[in-house]
Amino acid sequence: MTDNAQQQPPAPTTELPTQYAPADVEAPLYERWVERGYFEADAKSDKPPFTVVIPPPNVTGSLHLGHAFEHTLIDALTRRKRMQGFETLWQPGMDHAGIATQNVVERELGKEGKSRHDLGREAFVERVWQWKGESGGQISGQMRRLGDGVAWSRERFTMDEGLSQAVQTIFKRLYDDELIYRAERIINWCPRCLTAISDIEVDYQDDDGELVSMKYGEGEDTIVVATTRAETMLGDTAVAVHPDDERYKHLVGKEIRLPLTDRSIPVVADEHVDPEFGTGAVKVTPAHDPNDFEIGRRHGLPSLTVMDEHAVITAHGPFQGLDRLEARSAIVAALRAEGRIVAEKRPYVHSVGHCSRCKTTIEPRLSMQWWVKVGPLAKAAGDAVRDGRVTIHPQEMEKRYFDWVDNLHDWCISRQLWWGHRIPVWYGPNGETVCVGPDDEAPTGEGWHQDTDVLDTWFSSGLWPFSTLGWPEQTESLAKFYPNSVLVTGYDILFFWVARMMMFGLYAMDGTPPFHTIALHGMVRDQFGKKMSKSFGNAVDPLDWMDKYGSDALRFTLARGANPGVDVPIGEDWVQGSRNFANKIWNATRFALMNGATVEGPLPDASTMSAADRWILSRLNSVVAEVDAFYDDFQFAKLSDSLFHFAWDEVFDWYVELSKTTFQAGGEPAEVSKRVLGEVLDVTLKLLHPVVPFVTETLWTTLTGGESVVVAEWPTDSGFRDADAEREIETLQSVITEVRRFRADQGLQPGQRVPARLELDGTALAPHEAAIRQLLRLQPEGEDFSATATLPVSGATVALDLSGTIDVAAERKRLAKDLAAAEKEKAQAQGKLGNEAFLAKAPDKVVDGIRARLAKADEDIARIQAQLDRLPQA
Repeated sequence: MTDNAQQQPPAPTTELPTQYAPADVEAPLYERWVERGYFEADAKSDKPPFTVVIPPPNVTGSLHLGHAFEHTLIDALTRRKRMQGFETLWQPGMDHAGIATQNVVERELGKEGKSRHDLGREAFVERVWQWKGESGGQISGQMRRLGDGVAWSRERFTMDEGLSQAVQTIFKRLYDDELIYRAERIINWCPRCLTAISDIEVDYQDDDGELVSMKYGEGEDTIVVATTRAETMLGDTAVAVHPDDERYKHLVGKEIRLPLTDRSIPVVADEHVDPEFGTGAVKVTPAHDPNDFEIGRRHGLPSLTVMDEHAVITAHGPFQGLDRLEARSAIVAALRAEGRIVAEKRPYVHSVGHCSRCKTTIEPRLSMQWWVKVGPLAKAAGDAVRDGRVTIHPQEMEKRYFDWVDNLHDWCISRQLWWGHRIPVWYGPNGETVCVGPDDEAPTGEGWHQDTDVLDTWFSSGLWPFSTLGWPEQTESLAKFYPNSVLVTGYDILFFWVARMMMFGLYAMDGTPPFHTIALHGMVRDQFGKKMSKSFGNAVDPLDWMDKYGSDALRFTLARGANPGVDVPIGEDWVQGSRNFANKIWNATRFALMNGATVEGPLPDASTMSAADRWILSRLNSVVAEVDAFYDDFQFAKLSDSLFHFAWDEVFDWYVELSKTTFQAGGEPAEVSKRVLGEVLDVTLKLLHPVVPFVTETLWTTLTGGESVVVAEWPTDSGFRDADAEREIETLQSVITEVRRFRADQGLQPGQRVPARLELDGTALAPHEAAIRQLLRLQPEGEDFSATATLPVSGATVALDLSGTIDVAAERKRLAKDLAAAEKEKAQAQGKLGNEAFLAKAPDKVVDGIRARLAKADEDIARIQAQLDRLPQA
């Protein structure tokens, strides 16, 4: 904890409104923070750095719950570090999102009856920049709504001049080091977007298709193969079998006739064929299947492309010009007419890849593309985690990371788009190839032209941790803020984005990894654990919840569900509950201010404090230590839960309530408690601030008169503990809780006053009689007091006169009825569990349910009997 007397002026006299209205507070507060430069980072500062980059959202995107979740976690980390005295940089920016952005602008052109080809490349790119300026970046304003504490003056865009220079620089270096090359390989091709796409841009789903088994060859030299893509058989150049498969040894090395064509193809032996799967023979189409391509390379098979970029059949013959799906049906019909169909299965459910942008079925296609040779880069990325330079959190995610980087295939980085970083390679009239760096002059003259492809978006975003700091220039920001302290991102892009940043960071920055820690979180789900999707009807716009409940409520709900690497369920009821928590903080602080809570002056000596004062300060320091430990372990759910229960249960429900008695009595004890309450609220609001920044800012500045909690000093554990006070208050709590439970069992209203005699002499509860009476609504005993119920609790005795408050006879009758029902339930459960024939037949789940019913019946019987024992005789 900190001594506010040395840091803040006296608290103002401004009263808080009776209710907290987030809509009136959040936007003005955020703009004030930005105007005062709280979120900016100074590379010249001598403070220790703390750096984290925003996973750059697409320029086409708007804030969804996944963004809100991730940004809440990052913002909490950076706000705490800022308060701890670090020079904190949360680097903002956006991704140019090649395919997504080009599709958006092409749709706009379509409304005008035009295509990008009508404009030409240069004019189309200008049109995209125009769209970006007018409509892109909507998410930036939404990030402000959420409270993101990013350094807005440093905002970057993956296509801005500096980052473009970084892209060209690293491409040139990789090319010169022979780590970038051009070659024909199988790629994911979208026939609608007309480009290669990365693995992460392919969504797999189970589709209804068909599995057709067909016979190749003639006479004794026949072999049966099966396929879900019959149209690709036009490009078959072999049939492969396992070399040890006795069924086909007589065919290996022979050629068999390929139906519907005038070609014969060889039967080859390949160890990668599974002889137990299907017929043990597979058709090999090297130009249209990645596995077949590898078989073709091993056996020197030709690759025949039989579809164009639109997935239209190009092979000569009756199927030429048909769409792939049309061709599929026509080819199966033709094979059936020749008697070559052995079996057909429809529907046949199988996993099919779809373009994540337009949902078109992906076509594996042989294509000339640019590739990164990832072998040495991936090894370096794996070694950095293995040798401890980079820590993955939670640790169990390491295996998934190693499984990926240790088996990484060369990366296709070219895209057949117009929007993006154009590949900096020029081709000459005589077959020359020249890679141009940012300081080089591009070749000119007749016959020279630049490669028409652009780079995969992940190529530029892979440079994000250092390109945003000015690399390749050796800037002050790069020296100060690289490597990043932590990367907070979803486990779903561990392979695609994180691995690429690791590879490029280690390569470009001489072996220094881009971050010290990779903190992985899960995906946001609905309250039933189901993926959120518009098609499922369960997608939620976080802005709707922010409008309804406030940004703090959404943030706290998301943080409270954030266990490392685990998916996060969320429902509107939970956000409403967090709104209630914000209201509780508001009301408790308002009460404290109205009753003179203060941060002026040093804390009084512990010897002048009540047990409640010492208890809450002891607990406060324990919570400070606990929250710090949870932050350092990225346990956002646990730290949020700890703060929730401390603030609501201990501070608001107990200490504030206990303080009311002290304040009413007045005198020196009241003045001491006012200072203690001010301290507790000061520290609690600071602890809560990183997760719920808006309400805490309003309350803290009103309480303390300080400039802003954003730049206040983070609390530290002073080491103060008082085990005796904690035991004393725990005893007090147990008495109050037990009597409250008894009152509720008797049907008494919470505010209903009951005469009582308290026997507290000789116990630690003696000083607390006034508080006990106030919290339990107990009147002093009168002349006609008659103890009709006696409760011995924690060494004390509470005698209650319930005459006139409840009908004892009626209450006994009601409880006797409940007891009989519980005993009947117990007898039925015991009867079933004692029946050996029933136990032998009943499923385990049913038996477990009956055992649970028996345990519940025993609990009910004990509870009801205790209530009866405490009632006076009628």
